[in-house]
Amino acid sequence: MRATIDKAGRVVIPAPIREKAGLCPGTQLEVLVDDLSVRLVRTGPGPKLVRRGRRLVARPTADARDLPDLDVSRLVEEERNRWPW
Repeated sequence: MRATIDKAGRVVIPAPIREKAGLCPGTQLEVLVDDLSVRLVRTGPGPKLVRRGRRLVARPTADARDLPDLDVSRLVEEERNRWPW
């Protein structure tokens, strides 16, 4: 998909991409630039380490309502179908 930068320097991310990535209004993104590209990376709070017995367990700190709805089996199937085996 292609997008165009408007006069104000904004880019609209197409709806299918926003839906697939779980992006909604207010989602924080980090903008990374290298020699050949510009990348948008979703940011969020990192996990909190909690002691469970003698082990440390990573627990999410983000509210479950803020997490994207992902169909993992669909993502796996899409990845499998990318390669012509």
